[in-house]
Amino acid sequence: MREKALNLLGLMRKANAVQIGETDAGAAARAGSAKLLILASDASDNAKSRAKGFVYGKGIPLITVPFLKEEISAHVGKSGCSMAAVCDLGFADSFLKLLQQISPGLYDETAQIIAAELDREKRRRRERMSHEKNKRIGKRRNNA
Repeated sequence: MREKALNLLGLMRKANAVQIGETDAGAAARAGSAKLLILASDASDNAKSRAKGFVYGKGIPLITVPFLKEEISAHVGKSGCSMAAVCDLGFADSFLKLLQQISPGLYDETAQIIAAELDREKRRRRERMSHEKNKRIGKRRNNA
């Protein structure tokens, strides 16, 4: 499972759905595009405090993953990576499900938050598509 989660990080990198490193992750958090902030288990105290500052007041979940910086760096292709911001809810949800299998009970609350946001986004997308369809075809209203 560890390898699957790390491979998913590499896939997120290829899909441009993750911002890697303190500066890029911080920029994504400040811009509001980050959905989940990830810290390596051996991140420095300075990196931990910066990450807490990035998510403060933004509603972005912050988790510490059970991977070392070297493991994350090897899979995402950037050296010295202790922090990453996942910018896609689907990837964040999949990543948290894998983490739940690795460490049962540790990431349940964060997984519920991300799953709720993903459901909300899917519902909004369906409503938007339905609205666009109604605009094209035209839906009659009965004002009786």
